[in-house]
Amino acid sequence: LPMAFRDVNARRHIGLQQLSSLASTGRTLLGPMKSHKFIVDESTNQSTLICSAARLIESLDLTTAAGQLLNETIQAQNKEFKTGMSTLLFLVGAWSNAVVECLQQNVPVSAIVSVMSEGLSSCCERVQCLQISIHDVKKELCSSRVQPNAFKSKACQAECDSLLNPQDLLYFQKDISTPEEVIPINSCSHQGDYYNFNKRLVSPLVGFGPGASLVKPAGDKSSSMISRSGVISSSCVKQKLTHSRHFTTLGKSPFSSQKASFQGPSADPCECCGLGHLALALSRGNQTDVKLLQSIAAYQQERAEFKGSSQLNIAEIVTCSLLGLPESYSCVSPGFVTSVSPEQARVIKHFEDKPLRILLVDGDLTEQYRHLGFNRPHNVRTILEHPNLQAGRTEDTWLSRMLDILESFEVNLVLVKGNVCANLMDRCIASRILVIGAVPRDALCAFGEVTGAQAVTYLTQVNASCVGSGARAEPWEAGDGRAMGLGELVPVRVHARGAPLLTAVLTTAVASKGQLLQDQFWTLVYRLHHALNDGKVFPGGGAVELLCLSHIQALAEQSVPSANKNAGKEFPSPWLAGPVAEYKSLVLQALASGWKQYLSVLMCNMAKAPSELEACALVEHHLKEAAGCGSPSAYILELFRRGDVLGGGSGPLAEHGEGLRVYDNVAAKTEAWRRALDLVLLVLQTDAEIITGRKRNQLLNSPMSSEFMFL
Repeated sequence: LPMAFRDVNARRHIGLQQLSSLASTGRTLLGPMKSHKFIVDESTNQSTLICSAARLIESLDLTTAAGQLLNETIQAQNKEFKTGMSTLLFLVGAWSNAVVECLQQNVPVSAIVSVMSEGLSSCCERVQCLQISIHDVKKELCSSRVQPNAFKSKACQAECDSLLNPQDLLYFQKDISTPEEVIPINSCSHQGDYYNFNKRLVSPLVGFGPGASLVKPAGDKSSSMISRSGVISSSCVKQKLTHSRHFTTLGKSPFSSQKASFQGPSADPCECCGLGHLALALSRGNQTDVKLLQSIAAYQQERAEFKGSSQLNIAEIVTCSLLGLPESYSCVSPGFVTSVSPEQARVIKHFEDKPLRILLVDGDLTEQYRHLGFNRPHNVRTILEHPNLQAGRTEDTWLSRMLDILESFEVNLVLVKGNVCANLMDRCIASRILVIGAVPRDALCAFGEVTGAQAVTYLTQVNASCVGSGARAEPWEAGDGRAMGLGELVPVRVHARGAPLLTAVLTTAVASKGQLLQDQFWTLVYRLHHALNDGKVFPGGGAVELLCLSHIQALAEQSVPSANKNAGKEFPSPWLAGPVAEYKSLVLQALASGWKQYLSVLMCNMAKAPSELEACALVEHHLKEAAGCGSPSAYILELFRRGDVLGGGSGPLAEHGEGLRVYDNVAAKTEAWRRALDLVLLVLQTDAEIITGRKRNQLLNSPMSSEFMFL
């Protein structure tokens, strides 16, 4: 086989240079103040907006082996944690440059691998002292809201309270532009009817004030409230709520005439409150997604009836991106919300809110689809799967069989995980059967749980026990109560009584922002999910990295005088002890340079320093202060408690004052460090790049041909 061979383990390691070059494209994605990027497809001239390292890397043309390894590493981090990819990408570039500098100083590869691995493991152990339990975090965040800083403005504190107080979310606003009267609210019996639950749990851009009330137009004598299960019912309490001044700002918006919100109660008043504070601290200031997520958590908590628990069930959450509506329409709706064609929407009108017989298909609904693991015989060539004397009628036969099956079992609604044959879709529409494709597996499971439907792979497997009942379909209504038609697509909602499924409807008027909004929402969901599962978080704002830098520099200083003395004790392999000890200080300084560069770029991205040079000077100042106090971890925690680790006082939560701090996930952060270093050391230990196939001929005629040996 013709091959092209290139030596890559030179003093200028080509693989590491490729990693550094790719990682440099994501420098502005580091930290909470991310700079968005446009990805333009030259073949279609379409563009999309991204702010995620995972989206950036998958959009690049990664033709090199190092680039493909980088993509696999970032996608693995994204699949497991949905966060930490920007940190991983940046550290890959920083440590690649650091390792290249070590190679240029003739440091052996074995010494680099051993010392850097030992150094990072030591860092992961050292930063454990900074971990804060979730219980302590929520307690501290709630207390900081109750007892605000004396220097914080009242308006700022009111805004913070309105965002995070779960009791203030319990309201139904009829019309804020009309004269109002206070509505008395009485306790009532539990009336948990799923169908009476308000279709829009929360519209996140509505202002929530500490004195939010239930308001209605003057002259309306009916009293209403939202019960603990979210049911709008009429009853009475002696308690009275007064109108919030924050509602008055909504009258200027044409989309705020009628919005509703749900927030379930909790046995502990600080439970949902603390969860909202924690979500905001993990969100990097994304208030819209915080309100959506807080409503989801409150509804799940009420539905499962485990008061006091803070777990978040991701399997019960799906998203739907709707183009053509302002972002103020973003909300949470029970059931499954999606977009269908106008022809499919007309089918829904014939249902008239009647219960439907539902069928679930776990796969594609096409003639050629075969399930995963299906293998045809290797020595048999299939000429015609269904023999038919009439040539050209196989597809018509299949379509007729599938439609006959659906009609024989009186199926009204088919939810399909994958793609749907366009011709079958047309025939189903003509027969008033609604078929919806691209339904997430979690949604199929949720509907199967409450309707009794059993998912099938092929329609030929359908029997009476596979068909469920009790599902309903209707047009999705926007925040002002109107059914919306968005150009070529119409949003609809499929739901069933008691279905454990909520859809976060993310609306935008800009087509290129659809994927961006979904990425941001899921990032916050998984940050909160991992924080609750870990039971602990790291202080954010660079606190953990600052302690790592301080620790590594201390190790580097200690290794200089005692290198020869302790060489044999620190490394179990005697043949490695000599070279490793000799270069240990140098390699540790290289590892530390990655942390220092990380903090410097983070400060520049957050506008806390005008340049990386000034940022480095501020980092050095903190390092000296930390070393001088005798306990770097105590010094860093004190900086964090004051509200700003690296100085500057700016950031996504700065407007909320010192009461709201930034936190990071423990497992996601440390795993991003390990994956970044593992990738760099893996590429470092490759000594050759061998290219086979047609690309070898292209290289032969390219300017790079001098770098290769052709075999």
